[in-house]
Amino acid sequence: MGKNVCVYCGSSEQADEIYKSAAIELGCLIGQNNLGLVYGGGRLGLMGIIASSALENGGKVVGFTTEHLDEREGAHPGLTELHIVDSMHTRKLKMSELADAFVILPGGFGTLDELFEIITWRQLNLHQKPIIILNINGYWQPLVGLINQIIQNKFARPEHGELITVLDTVDEVLGFVKDL
Repeated sequence: MGKNVCVYCGSSEQADEIYKSAAIELGCLIGQNNLGLVYGGGRLGLMGIIASSALENGGKVVGFTTEHLDEREGAHPGLTELHIVDSMHTRKLKMSELADAFVILPGGFGTLDELFEIITWRQLNLHQKPIIILNINGYWQPLVGLINQIIQNKFARPEHGELITVLDTVDEVLGFVKDL
């Protein structure tokens, strides 16, 4: 199996079809290109959709969850590997250790938490892995504006803006992850 792409995304069942389609497409890309998917282990929302899509396309899928999340949302039943860890902190650490790149699909507060932590870790030189924000339908545009404002107001250096890559389509992701 090739390298692993960690995907952070929402678990909401209410996501618009455009975001569900992007999750299906990204799962296909991962599975068909000998990449593994590392994610939060859930069965709901974009999380469940991307896992199912990657599995259906021959991908290896490794999920990390906690007992609390498993009881609340339920783990995806068909994963290659499922790890139930002791805390959200351990969950994020284990996902990041297994990942060779990070792709962020639309999501909520949990997705933002994961994104900001992985950006901060890169800013601190704790890793050098690509971080790709997949700006489907302009979903993350306000966040991109905030990041630019943070830099403009000197709460981050201009080079910190280069720690992330913002892409608008799933197809563009392959160029960044195929040579991991």
